[in-house]
Amino acid sequence: MIFSRGWLLGLTACLLSCSPLLTSASSSHKQQCKAIPGTPDWPSPASWKRLNESLAGRLLQPPPPGAVCHPGQPTYDAGKCPNLLADWSKLDYHHTNPVSTYWNNWSNDTCLPYPGYPCSGQGYPLFVVNATTARHVQLGVRFAKKHNIRLVVKNTGHDFIGRSSAPNSLSIWVHSLKDWKYHGEGFRPKRCKTTLPGTYLTAGSGSQMWDIYTRLDEMNQTIVGGGGKTVALGGYLTGGGHSLLSPYYGMAADHVVEIEAVTPSGEVITANSCQNQDLFWAILGGGGSTFAIPTLFTLKTHPTPSLSHLNILITHPLPNTSSIIFPLQAYITSQFPSLSTSGLSGYAFLLPPFTPFPLFPNITNGIGGFFMSCVVLQSPPSSFPQDILSLWDPVLSHINTTFPLSANNFTTLTIPTSYPSFLAYFAAHHDTTPAGTNILPGGRLLDAPALTRNLTALSETYSSLSRGPQPASSIIAAHLVSGPGVHTHPNRFKTSLLPSWRTSYLHVVFGESFTPLNETAKSEAYARVLGKDEIIKQLAPDTGAYMNEASPIEEEGWRQRLWGENYDRLKRIKRTVDPTDVFWCTPCVGNERWKQVGDRLCRV
Repeated sequence: MIFSRGWLLGLTACLLSCSPLLTSASSSHKQQCKAIPGTPDWPSPASWKRLNESLAGRLLQPPPPGAVCHPGQPTYDAGKCPNLLADWSKLDYHHTNPVSTYWNNWSNDTCLPYPGYPCSGQGYPLFVVNATTARHVQLGVRFAKKHNIRLVVKNTGHDFIGRSSAPNSLSIWVHSLKDWKYHGEGFRPKRCKTTLPGTYLTAGSGSQMWDIYTRLDEMNQTIVGGGGKTVALGGYLTGGGHSLLSPYYGMAADHVVEIEAVTPSGEVITANSCQNQDLFWAILGGGGSTFAIPTLFTLKTHPTPSLSHLNILITHPLPNTSSIIFPLQAYITSQFPSLSTSGLSGYAFLLPPFTPFPLFPNITNGIGGFFMSCVVLQSPPSSFPQDILSLWDPVLSHINTTFPLSANNFTTLTIPTSYPSFLAYFAAHHDTTPAGTNILPGGRLLDAPALTRNLTALSETYSSLSRGPQPASSIIAAHLVSGPGVHTHPNRFKTSLLPSWRTSYLHVVFGESFTPLNETAKSEAYARVLGKDEIIKQLAPDTGAYMNEASPIEEEGWRQRLWGENYDRLKRIKRTVDPTDVFWCTPCVGNERWKQVGDRLCRV
């Protein structure tokens, strides 16, 4: 229902009475901040009504999702609350809600479904365009530009760094952009003279990985795509997109040959290698919610490979584990460059000594060690080794020699399996990370010198990174998702992806969780992430971090950390296509002219 939520009236009243920004607002200063309810430039109800009519009723005014559990809220429902509480940790709930995101902190914990917590809509967008066509996106962008309203873009809400939600904003929800067309005999980009050979997929930016993999599997095809079912094309490709298949085929952005997008001026344009080339380059790696809102992507597909898969676990019981575990982890990851070159990719986890360890609660005295879920493609491509265990034989042999199992009580467990297609593998191993928590990520790319030059320094780095107040914040994810296919891809200069991806092998990720609505806990988590980022930076000072899974803290040098030498060109393109900053987010290209002050976005 439009314009009927009591919470919005209450929010408006609070803003009018509580905000010093509002009481001093005047027409001469209206462009110094984005419009919010109560300021002279905020659209009238009649203007919102006209927008809704132009959208054929697709303008939403959603309540905060946790409100069903809060007596006194218009949508309170004691019967529905238990179901929401059960679903709050599930990704599927949040991606189907127009304003909810996977991690609570990006809505400022303003309406969690738990008893005793406050509830308001202050952390969420006020209105949402539920877009199913590029025209809907266009109308929303033009309205926000005309009325000086803060604009955000939400897809599924699978956003680690908080760009898909903001207070006092109009949100463009692209989740329902699901167009689909398979090109089995090449593709000719618009205004280009050459037809590209191979197979291609044109899909809406709201298309999710599970649906894409399932439909393409019917044609024995797949794409370089994300590791979670609910990851959608829009945010994934604008960040560059790493994959289990990247070491073979390149980054996901390397495979895009054409984009349809809505620009900050409200134009629907096509970008490819023959038109709007700067925007094409910027969108692919420059980040979402910055240059344009992509509505369609056309990208190359590949024959689905069969895969050999191996779960490998190496553990050591407490006590006296630290002096053994971290050198072990350093040695194993030092072998990743050569393993990648030989055809291995996968997701590793460096397990710190912990009692009891959460992954293995039955081992009450605690363990530490190394776990990896890894694959080797069988066919195609056929040039890689056929026996995944043979790749690990020299590594395990060295461990047995250097860290004798009988003396140090190591346990090594290997479980090989095989899958006839990428879809079969993905169905068994997709990401199942829970949602509904407060977490702040951090991480860095590690190249061959960082992994092989000094194993003592590498071991000490892992030891320092493993220190945290909670088990989850002590685990280090070490994703082997770069390699020859990324380093040498022929399209590597056609994207704005952080250049150090082209020399790195390992994408290291860590996270710090904290208690909701606890500023002390939040500040401590931010400090720990900054500290860990600085520690790992010493190991690889010239690389950087994957923007979609990096720390969102704008510390000194953050632009170079996320885009490297590409940043200056990206900023010039941003100023050209969006001179008035219709799109703004953080940490994002060209955002230095604005800052969020309270719940309002204002010029610096």
